[in-house]
Amino acid sequence: MSTAHRVIKNTGFLYGKMAITMFISLYTTRLVLNALGASDFGIFNVVGGAIAMLGFLHAAMSSATQRFMSFYEGKGDKEKQKYIFNVSSVLHFGIAIGLVLVLLVAGYFFFNGILNIPADRMFAAKVIYGSLILSTAFTVMSVPYEAVLNAHENMLYYSIVGIIESLLKLAVALIIVYHAGDKLVLYGILMAVIPFITRTIMQVYCHNKYVECVIAPKKYFEKSLMKEMTSFAGWSFLGTTISMITNYGQGIVLNMFFGTIVNAAQGIANQINGQLMVFSSSMLKALNPAIVKKEGSGERQNMLNMAITGGKFSFALLAFFAVPVIIEMPFILRLWLKNVPEYTIIFCRLLLVKTIIEQMVITLSTSISATGQIKQYQITISLMAIIPLVTTYGFFYLGFQPWVLYVVYIIHVSIRSFVVTVFFANQLCALNVKDFLLNVISKEAIILVFAALLPVILHYKMEIGFYRALLIVMAYMVSFSLLFYFLNLTAKEKGIIHTLVQRVIKVKS
Repeated sequence: MSTAHRVIKNTGFLYGKMAITMFISLYTTRLVLNALGASDFGIFNVVGGAIAMLGFLHAAMSSATQRFMSFYEGKGDKEKQKYIFNVSSVLHFGIAIGLVLVLLVAGYFFFNGILNIPADRMFAAKVIYGSLILSTAFTVMSVPYEAVLNAHENMLYYSIVGIIESLLKLAVALIIVYHAGDKLVLYGILMAVIPFITRTIMQVYCHNKYVECVIAPKKYFEKSLMKEMTSFAGWSFLGTTISMITNYGQGIVLNMFFGTIVNAAQGIANQINGQLMVFSSSMLKALNPAIVKKEGSGERQNMLNMAITGGKFSFALLAFFAVPVIIEMPFILRLWLKNVPEYTIIFCRLLLVKTIIEQMVITLSTSISATGQIKQYQITISLMAIIPLVTTYGFFYLGFQPWVLYVVYIIHVSIRSFVVTVFFANQLCALNVKDFLLNVISKEAIILVFAALLPVILHYKMEIGFYRALLIVMAYMVSFSLLFYFLNLTAKEKGIIHTLVQRVIKVKS
């Protein structure tokens, strides 16, 4: 099976998982909210939020492990992968222990002045906190096994584990509905058991399926490899930390100048953006290991070609759904929300524009990471990430409107994407900058403008309502699809689509 077909197949598995888990998650949340009540449900979320703030450390180490495992999977070096697996297991065990100790100390401060929890529910909140600490530890220790599944591009089993996890959460919700005692305490304990079960499932499968999954740290351990992996994770950690600070900082700055109503508008914008991002992020999860494996096998040009092709489809998957939403945002928000907070419409529109720009070069970042030389890139983008937050504060101090925040971030992400990321992709991966900007980025911009032309005219000429929205969606999706296919795809990329369509037709028949 070719790499392209494997990526398409894996993307299909992830979409299937997404559809199932999203439905289960919505129903589970409804059951839990009704069973616990708003107060206890709020306690669980506020305590969980305190722990989630440290999730960025786990994300940085996870990306490092997956990069090294995929790189040497591409090389076909199983012996080296045994070293990576054991070093990663030792590192994540150490991180898990460290997180437990940090969170235990932090718990003293959380429950003595930081968290506002009713006195009669303090014991339950502490049980929840302890349970979530164990849950976090198990989640961290499962990273080496997730990395192995990603390196082998085994998205079918990864999706199955995700569905099992969602079903277990549904089972927990059903149990607490009929539990007569303290529902919150039982909910916290049972939720802590789930990561242990999913880790065990992955562990048993990986040890039986993959030869590199051998736990023998005395035999398979290299100080130099640990130093290399820790260094890579450290620079990833820097970028992730700065990103987290700036994301939280946006809400704080908005709150300082405009109050909680504007924060509500920002929250709605983030929610819509997150839902639309799912389509492209699922494909990228299937694609990223394949890009790194190409670099590991020494196929630099093929790696770049795959990243560019993947970037085109990632952009298309987001733009296909996002642009009609941008145009019809007033109608969508009116339909969804009874009372639309001020600035919500413009926040949603500008945030989606920013995200579309990011998607145009998102796979180039994966290519840069695949080389392992991320120090200068991470330092540059981390320093740049602070600038828009400071700039926005200055604008607000001078009396500018809150939507200026998103304009500043659009300018920032444009410079970061088309200047910084493209520059480092050229330096580290030998990207042909002129060809990329002329034949990929400029074409995608032209496609967006012309595909949106008729829908925008319809938006201003017709009365707001369902028929206008339907007509705009149909007009845009047809024009975007045709323009993207004929203007932006190479003959090889069109061949991938033809094969996919033929397979779908064959399955249906």
